[in-house]
Amino acid sequence: MHPEEVFILAIESSCDDTAAAVLRNNKVLSNVVARQHIHEEYGGVVPELASRAHQQNIVPVIDVALKKAGVAKEQLAAIAFTQGPGLMGSLLVGTSFAKSLAMALQIPLIAVNHMHAHILAHFIDEEGFDKPEFPFLALTISGGHTQIVKVNDFFDLEIIGETTDDAVGEAFDKTAKILGLPYPGGPLIDQFAAAGNPKRFAFTKPKVDGLDFSFSGLKTQILYFVQKHVAENPNFIEENKNDICASVQNIIIEILMEKLQLAVAETGIRQIAIGGGVSANSGIRNTLKAAEGKYGWKTFIPKFEYTTDNAAMIGIVGYHNYLHDKFADAAVVAKARIEF
Repeated sequence: MHPEEVFILAIESSCDDTAAAVLRNNKVLSNVVARQHIHEEYGGVVPELASRAHQQNIVPVIDVALKKAGVAKEQLAAIAFTQGPGLMGSLLVGTSFAKSLAMALQIPLIAVNHMHAHILAHFIDEEGFDKPEFPFLALTISGGHTQIVKVNDFFDLEIIGETTDDAVGEAFDKTAKILGLPYPGGPLIDQFAAAGNPKRFAFTKPKVDGLDFSFSGLKTQILYFVQKHVAENPNFIEENKNDICASVQNIIIEILMEKLQLAVAETGIRQIAIGGGVSANSGIRNTLKAAEGKYGWKTFIPKFEYTTDNAAMIGIVGYHNYLHDKFADAAVVAKARIEF
């Protein structure tokens, strides 16, 4: 028998954000994220600096999460943490801390797959946000992953399509770098695209069989396109920034939507949920919302704060694991690569 009120402390440290959350059952009481700004001057995440920053941030972040939630550590039923995938040095900080705290409090430890958490973020009890029904299709798009997952229940997930090379987030970030925009560039491309003409510049879609994706060729295509035009007109980027961003965003959205349409046709499932950092992109969100009327889909878009890396999503997986007595032992280790 499980108690009616289950308090879960969740820890997320897969990349460059140190995050902690406290959940009461499937409701978020606090969701705290410490962002690392040191990487901006390097134009990308530096793993060694990320793990050092996690060591500095983890105690204060957990302390704030517990205080905001109004929950004492003695009330906790379990501790959930990100086991992987992610940067090994970053994962180790969260894993070690979670193991030590669970041992000290003598409560269960729950290991969570980061990608599983992006999908189950939809099951956080949040006012104004519907939860999908099983089975549904999840499009998980982030800096490191692009996947279409058939979700049969909380623990039965099947990847039916994924990128063969780079993730969609990398295509956005690389484009931003080519255009001389600061890191992280994805949100800036979204911002400039809103004022641009998405049909101004044409890019060709990569030919990839089935439900898989490829973005490395598109990245190269954008690089050559910009280099060619800058050679002819040194002010090309500045004069056309909005249209370039809108055109790049447009082709990426077309690629994603084409694969989703194929996945719906193959599976017959018309419920689509998106997750991952890139799902914060307004162009993708608007296109997916429009698909409800256009294709008769039911689409699910999580609350903005649950799209980027956060601990609330780790907590919701932790809660469902807790209900099914799916616990990790003290020998559990962080994994840079991990399957469902």
